[in-house]
Amino acid sequence: MTQTRLHVRTTEPMASTTGQVFGFFLGLLGFTGTVVATVLPHWRSTAYVGSNVITATEYMTGLWMGCVWHSTGIYQCELYRSLLALPSDLQAARAFMVLSCAMSVVAFVLSVMGMKCVRFARSSFVKTPLALSGGVCFLCAGLLCLIPVSWTTHDVIVDFYNPFFPGGMKYEIGLAVYIGYASAFLSLSGGAVLCWNSSGGRSRTRQDQTVTRPPAFNNVSSPAPMYKPPEALKDNHTSCFCSLSNDGYRVQNYF
Repeated sequence: MTQTRLHVRTTEPMASTTGQVFGFFLGLLGFTGTVVATVLPHWRSTAYVGSNVITATEYMTGLWMGCVWHSTGIYQCELYRSLLALPSDLQAARAFMVLSCAMSVVAFVLSVMGMKCVRFARSSFVKTPLALSGGVCFLCAGLLCLIPVSWTTHDVIVDFYNPFFPGGMKYEIGLAVYIGYASAFLSLSGGAVLCWNSSGGRSRTRQDQTVTRPPAFNNVSSPAPMYKPPEALKDNHTSCFCSLSNDGYRVQNYF
């Protein structure tokens, strides 16, 4: 039996630990900003244009409440009491932002379990798919956050430049919208970096495999000996060289 050692090249995912951690923290910052933008009431603020030059009071509206700020320093907010009475765009913005926060939580859990620096399932093949799934969830969270802030920006700009819209009811883009843009950008960047460092790189490693091969088959073989009966083989032996029989060889014959 002969043994032949073969070198087989295999590929395995190479995930950069530094890149994964960097993408994770970008996504975490995006998640934090998304929560802040969802809670803050500064989605729209009063625009002081035309005859609306009174600056003693400023009105702000958000997803969950409307607030009034007075020049005396008093800040009053009131929650929206009826969900069905809200405009359809505000209801949709609520849903998108809540889904974005929930998706960020799922991405956070999957990314923690899938990163190389975490001991969870280190020798399992599901390590890389977990990190990749976390990156995809961060991407989805960023898109879900980007949709309502872009929608709100469009509505505010259209109403602001509408000449038939009363000047006292015009709004400007609030601080929460800008925070939403920044959060969406961070979540998208974190998800992209996490996905790239989880599946983008490939490294080649050598794996030694020992293959046992059977001996080579020789087609040329010697012919089989002719058959002889047992009686013919009875006297087919060499006489002992020290035998006393006359039929054999004697020691004296060699001197």
